Amino acid sequence: MNKIMDLPVLYSLRNCPFAMRARIAIYKSQQAVLLRDLVLSDKPAEMLQASPKGTVPVVVTPNGTVIEESYELMLWALTQGDPDDLLFADNDEVLDVMLTLIYQFDSEFKRCLENYKCAKRYSESNIVECRQACETYIEQLERLLSQHSYLMADRESLADIALLPFIRQFARVERQWYLQSPYPNLRAWLNRYLQSKMFSKVMTKHPLWLDNREEVVFGG
Repeated sequence: MNKIMDLPVLYSLRNCPFAMRARIAIYKSQQAVLLRDLVLSDKPAEMLQASPKGTVPVVVTPNGTVIEESYELMLWALTQGDPDDLLFADNDEVLDVMLTLIYQFDSEFKRCLENYKCAKRYSESNIVECRQACETYIEQLERLLSQHSYLMADRESLADIALLPFIRQFARVERQWYLQSPYPNLRAWLNRYLQSKMFSKVMTKHPLWLDNREEVVFGG
């Protein structure tokens, strides 16, 4: 029991894309954490004490360090262990390119995606314009994926797992349009992930931690 309690604690929300990519990085790092699933309407006092901003994901390490930005959490996880070399450890230039791409999608694409989702949800007349704003970024990924199987090379990287949850959301907004859209490489890339054992593990539904405070070990 003491060994379990010495693990880092991850506060997570199952369908939040930021929490999703944090779980993917932890899974890929092959380290174990205590996963505490929650809903935003009922946040644990322990999480709010550690991270008053009240958003997920949040990791609290055994020494009390708090990591509360998803890209920092991904980097933290993969510096603990990176058996698939998602950080391209021997090439600092690739890491810089990946971080730039992630920042672009977090700051620009995410905003366009939220507008697109809202336009669909409320049947707004500007849905095509909202979709086209997203496509500027989708076309960029399609070009990369026409050159190799993953975004950076013929093997996956930090960039792939960081963007995956947001591309999954994009694909679900107008499903029929997406299936016929001119992005075959993107569809193949996304399907490969969605059908993987990794994605099934990352998306497993666990009891909410506040319901019984039962610790769930994730990863490892």
